[in-house]
Parts: sequence; structure tokens; C-alpha cells
Amino acid sequence: MSDHESGDRVGLACPSCSDGAETVHEVLKPGGQATVRCTECGHTHKAEIPEEETAELKVVVSQDGESFTTRMEVPADTYAEEGEEFVVDSPDALMQVRVTGIETAPETRVEEADVEEIETLWTRAVDNVTVKVSMHPNDGNRDHTESFSISVPGDYEFTVGEVAEFGDRKFTVEGVQIRENAPKYRFDKLDHEGDMAYAKDVKRLYVRDETSTAWSAW
Repeated sequence: MSDHESGDRVGLACPSCSDGAETVHEVLKPGGQATVRCTECGHTHKAEIPEEETAELKVVVSQDGESFTTRMEVPADTYAEEGEEFVVDSPDALMQVRVTGIETAPETRVEEADVEEIETLWTRAVDNVTVKVSMHPNDGNRDHTESFSISVPGDYEFTVGEVAEFGDRKFTVEGVQIRENAPKYRFDKLDHEGDMAYAKDVKRLYVRDETSTAWSAW
């Protein structure tokens, strides 16, 4: 665990305004005896900052059908639950992920656990995601459905009834299938105009081709 840096905020007792109770202090100069300033009264003093207890967490990150394993140090009092998002900050990766599974023992999965109980944390990258699309022609003929994938930022919004353009493709979103581990939406499949889902929550898009509408009306 690295030392605290200037600008960090820590909980310490202030000799000026707190009688043994902790207040939030800003670290001005790190070190064995750090120089800190109480944010309550502005008093500056020296104090030893206790190191935060940490635990090593094994994280499996899935991205576009592939996965890799990394390890990261996290505060020992961290709590994890399925569906929550956090940043994997390790030598192997720096990315936003969503928890898809928590393994506390071989073949033992739970929905939530303290980090010290976790053997493996299964996650999926959500900062950039690949979304599968099923597109049918503008004439409504669903026998000629085309399937393809698009890559978008995880927080890209798809809204039923709205037109989206990606490269030379243009389509109207008609339905959105939601992923199992996504936060709760109204339904697992959205098909009412105005329904919106973030790309990181989308399992599949159902769309109508609008690429050729400019000339098809002639």
C-alpha cells in the first residue's frame, strides 16, 4: 500500500477543535509525521496517519468474449455485490467493470460478500462495450434479418423509437433486450417508444433499417 499523497483526506483527531473525535483532515505534506490541516477549524498540525488495512482481490474481467485475470489491492472493509460497478486499477488494466459473479469458494456463488471472504470476483468491462444488433428491412420483412455488432461507450443511450447512425448504417431502435445482471429496468425487453437503456445494460438491439429510406420512397 502506498503512502498517502498531498491532497488526500483522512480521519484524524484535531488537537484544536475535537476532543479525541476524528474530523476530516487534508494531507499537506505526507511522510512518517505528516503535516495535516483540519477541514473543520483550519488548524495545521503534525500527525502519524495509520495505514489502511488492505486485502488482495482476484478479479476476472470479461470483455468482448475474452477474459483475463488480475489482482488489485482494496480496502479490507470493502463490500461487493452483484451488479455494482467499480474501477479495476491494477498493473494489467484500468477500466470500469460491473460485478457479474462473486465466488467465495470453488463453485460457491453468492450475490454479496465482504471482500475478505471473496475468492474470485467475476466482472464485465462496461466502459466500452460491444452490442449485438438484429436488423430487419424497412419493409418489415423479418425473413431477411441481418445480424451485426457495434462498439460503443458503456454509457451510450439507446432509446426505442429513435434513429441511430453508426458508420454507413442507420436504423430505428424498436426493441432492447436487457442483460441479466443489469440494474432493474421496467421489463427485460423494452419496446415502448421512449424507453431508454444504456449500452452496458443491453444484451441485444432489435432495429429497423433506415439506410435506404432516402430513395425507397421514390
